[in-house]
Amino acid sequence: MLDERKRVSTPVQHKLTITEREIIVVDGVNNVESFDDQEVILDTTSGMLVFHGRDFYIKQLNLDQGNLMIEGYISGFEYAEEVGKKAMGFLERLFR
Repeated sequence: MLDERKRVSTPVQHKLTITEREIIVVDGVNNVESFDDQEVILDTTSGMLVFHGRDFYIKQLNLDQGNLMIEGYISGFEYAEEVGKKAMGFLERLFR
């Protein structure tokens, strides 16, 4: 018999692993806000996270489990100043 009560999920703990500047594994991903071969913007449980580089592609994505694997060359990354802001708010602050 299935339990029909609403399940309360706990957020996945945020974790970032970068291997040889070519493999990025992120846990605690809520959403991929923007993605192209040079920039990835993620909404994570610890705020907005932006990766810069080249030749990015998503190798693995599971939003139900909150994890993501990106391959490519990473030249840098940064967290948004304010935790919990959406990408548009982050981009608006970035281009002021």
